[in-house]
Amino acid sequence: MINQVRYPIWITTAKRPTARVFAILFGIESMARAIITSVVPIQTYDLVQSERGVSILYTCMSLLGLVSTLSIPLLIVRIPRRWVYTAGTASLMLGCCAFALDTLPGQAAGLFLRTFGSGTLSITLSLYIMDHIKKGELVRAESVRMATATLAWTAGPFLGVLLYTSVGMVAPFILSICFSLLLLSLFWYFRLSDNPALKRGPSRPANPIANVRRFVVQPRLRLAWLIAFSRSCYWSTFFVYGPILMVATGQGNLAGGLLVSLGNLFLLGSILWGKVGMAKGLTRTISGVFILLAVALLGAGIAGERFPMAAAIMLLFGAFFCVAIDTLGSTTFIRAVHPHERAQMTAVYRTYLDFSEILPAFFYSIILTFFHLGSIFIALALLMVFTAMFVWRYLPRGL
Repeated sequence: MINQVRYPIWITTAKRPTARVFAILFGIESMARAIITSVVPIQTYDLVQSERGVSILYTCMSLLGLVSTLSIPLLIVRIPRRWVYTAGTASLMLGCCAFALDTLPGQAAGLFLRTFGSGTLSITLSLYIMDHIKKGELVRAESVRMATATLAWTAGPFLGVLLYTSVGMVAPFILSICFSLLLLSLFWYFRLSDNPALKRGPSRPANPIANVRRFVVQPRLRLAWLIAFSRSCYWSTFFVYGPILMVATGQGNLAGGLLVSLGNLFLLGSILWGKVGMAKGLTRTISGVFILLAVALLGAGIAGERFPMAAAIMLLFGAFFCVAIDTLGSTTFIRAVHPHERAQMTAVYRTYLDFSEILPAFFYSIILTFFHLGSIFIALALLMVFTAMFVWRYLPRGL
């Protein structure tokens, strides 16, 4: 799954961008994506009229998105990073145009373009952050970045569904395009550039298979990927099946958008979770939060379609805990990756997003063939318990 511009003093020189510059870019990008986050699954459900059909379509498009994500380093080594970022923003806009067609082929194309655009922006922005933010400042920088996205992810989903139901199907996609244009304008205004000091030294070949092999042989990178994957599985389930639960049980489209917006309101706790992580340590905090997340999912699964509002409340509890992983989880990767491998390893690491859409959707399509909607939350709770045990056992205590 899961991120505002205010004061001109935040705008720094192109030579040394601060965490606030990256927070501004991330906040606007988040708004461009958040506006249609709840609209897309509802629109897809309206088109296919089946939870299982939604899962199958998401699985197929996520597989294509995975291939494109692994190929992004090929672009980065051949094209200046700023143009790759620009291509990602353009992909978000083209995806909105495809969604606006309101057809099944348009929905498929929109899902792919949105996945590619999000992946491109995520990888390039992560590379800029690793170039310019010191390792000792990462936890604070990540908490600021996540907190900055609170407005986007709180207001965006509900606003998008409100526009979708009361103004027209095209309205949220037009607004998303406007924010994408604003993002692109600010990006070029900030004039971000690669850190020249990090361009020297050996570089791994931009071969997707070789990059995956190199990633897999590094235990700390594997663990960082598992943490991110499990966290993203929660958000992808929350964003897609939370609104579907509300619609399928007769609560309405607006209830689905409101659920997602309320869940994202907990991003305000990013600063708090950052302080908890620094005080208690990443190992204890991350493993403990995964256990609490499993408890919330189990409660949502038991409530299910019989008690949809109770299930929604449990999902909101889960969102509160998942924000902690949003804030702290990426630090485990950034501290583990070697500087000369950042582009290649970031692309492989970023596949957690694609897999968190592919694998849950695939297994959910099977589960929903035999069981009710609440059963998918119980299945996801098992993954959270496994991840908690793995983190407690293998994450270095001094990280």
